[in-house]
Amino acid sequence: MNILNLGGLGGEEFPRASAPEQCSRKGCRAAAGWQLLWNNPRIHTPERRKVWLACNEHRAWLEDYLQTRGLWKETVPFGSAEASVGGTD
Repeated sequence: MNILNLGGLGGEEFPRASAPEQCSRKGCRAAAGWQLLWNNPRIHTPERRKVWLACNEHRAWLEDYLQTRGLWKETVPFGSAEASVGGTD
């Protein structure tokens, strides 16, 4: 039994949202312009990079949040190939 068949999807892929990727700041619906790359050294390997998206308004706030906790690694423009390492969350 295929678990995807339980919802009547027949194993097809879920449709992608047509909306642009949004900022990761809670409650913000602005389009993302930046990728904040981070990892938690207690649970991730050193080369692993998690990604939060940020709009121009919340970029500094999110960077500060990650830097305060020792998690921030770098910030790159949204869509940059550099952020494809590791995975996203």
